[in-house]
This record gives sequence, C-alpha cells and structure tokens, in this order.
Amino acid sequence: MRGQILSFDPTAGSGLISGDDGIRYAFNADQVTPPSSITAGLRVDFVPVAGEATNIMLLAAAIPASGPSATPGVPVDTFDFQKVLFSFEGRIRRQHFWLGWLICLGIGVVLGWIPFFGALLSIALIWPNLAITVKRLHDMGHTGWLAVIPWIAGVVGIGAFIATVGLTAIANSGNWESDDPAMVWAIMAPGFGIFAIVCLIQLGFLLWIGIAEGQPGDNRFGPNPKVR
Repeated sequence: MRGQILSFDPTAGSGLISGDDGIRYAFNADQVTPPSSITAGLRVDFVPVAGEATNIMLLAAAIPASGPSATPGVPVDTFDFQKVLFSFEGRIRRQHFWLGWLICLGIGVVLGWIPFFGALLSIALIWPNLAITVKRLHDMGHTGWLAVIPWIAGVVGIGAFIATVGLTAIANSGNWESDDPAMVWAIMAPGFGIFAIVCLIQLGFLLWIGIAEGQPGDNRFGPNPKVR
C-alpha cells in the first residue's frame, strides 16, 4: 500500500499516514526506514496491519514550504469554509472555531430582521453551529456528542420555565387582577431564575470549548490542526 505522511510528532514518535485507499493509518517511528527523515508530505510505501502502518519505506522527499501547513501546500491558518462550517470530521483550532461562530452569529442577526422566512432560514444555522462545536470537542479529545449539552439545557429550561410560571400563576390566580407589579414579579421570578441558569450553562459551555487548549499531537479524531 502507498500513501502520504499527514503528520508526525517527533516527541511522541508517532504520526498519521493517509493511504491511497482513503483510510488513515497510525504509525510509529520505529517502523520507518530511515526514521531520521520523517517529514509531513512524504510519499511512503507501507503494510497496513489492523489499522496501523508497518514496514514503512520512504519514497519521495517532502516539498519545501514557506511555513507550517495543515496539509502539504495549505497554510495552517487557511480558513476552509466548507470543512469548518459543514463537516463533522476532524479537528479545528480555537481561532477557527471563533471565526465560524462569529459567521453564524452575523448571519443569524441578519436573518432576524427578515419576518417569518428569516426565522425558518435560521434553523439551517443549527448545522454549522453543531459542526464547529463537534470539531472543537474533537480537538480537545472529547466525543462530539457533548455538543448536545447546551441544546438539552435549552429544551429542559423552556419546559421548566413554562411549568414553573404556569403553576405559580395558577396558585396565585387572584393576584393577577390586582395589577400589583410586585405580585406579578413574584409569579414570574422563578421562571426568570431558571432562564438565567440555562443561559449560564450555555455560556459556560461556549467558553469552555472556545478557550480550552486542544490536545497536543495527533489524537483519534485526526492530526493536530495547529502543528504540522
């Protein structure tokens, strides 16, 4: 089997090879001949065994690049809109997460000014929001399923808000007729408290995935998006 070295971490002595069959294979430096010449971008010949590359032979020298790159010839800082906003595969760095998040926010604000159809089109933003969240979680070494946490918190919060305000209003139905602002606030306050808790959970989750450092080197979700 032939392929190309995607990444290599000299400290860990391991890396990833993209096979010509479209599958990525992990490898260790002790399987490469000669090990001192391991560089991202090299063409190699190898024997795949249980998802790992063995008996690796270097075939061609890497093409010199002007700076670090995520893939040969593609700078690390290049923002790939399709990959960042629509793909759930691989990892993205914090900078690209925040850029994707700001793009979604900007589009959402614009759509908010369009009556009815804007609200319908805003539903489509769920996909890119999930895509950038999942890949950021991958970069941290976590499963992408954690992306449902803020969504579950929102759904549970809405249900709890409606139930709490509704039950409180029923229990104090006579106070609505008094037009006393203090009474109205007393009825609505528990619901606003729940709303505030949900907002804090969602904000905390956003800051966590947006600020936390990604795993160094490669992990099970792909190569490090920062170091090549």
